[in-house]
Amino acid sequence: MSDPHLADDRKARLLALDVKLAAKRVPEQVKDHSEEHYSQAQLAWRMVIELVAGLGIGFGIGYGLDTLFGTMPIFLVLFIFFGLAAGVKTMMRSANEVQRKQLAAANKDEGDTRGD
Repeated sequence: MSDPHLADDRKARLLALDVKLAAKRVPEQVKDHSEEHYSQAQLAWRMVIELVAGLGIGFGIGYGLDTLFGTMPIFLVLFIFFGLAAGVKTMMRSANEVQRKQLAAANKDEGDTRGD
């Protein structure tokens, strides 16, 4: 059979290893989505996707209504323009959000340099 002293020695070594590993582990800090910093390319892609999504949704609604009522180009053109307007409005909202965050960061940095 096995030697009981070897089993105790293994348990003690495993326990010591577990204590060392627990001391080395650093808990990951969870970042809020609003605290992430985005590159300019990511922001540009976000705005492009918002615009294309608005156009696509407007196209889908317009095409569906034209198919339903049998009036092919009327609702399609109308809702494409509505989708374009919605996409541009969403893009502008995103741009304002980014601008506010950058201004807040600049004001915070300015306040730190003055010693307030």
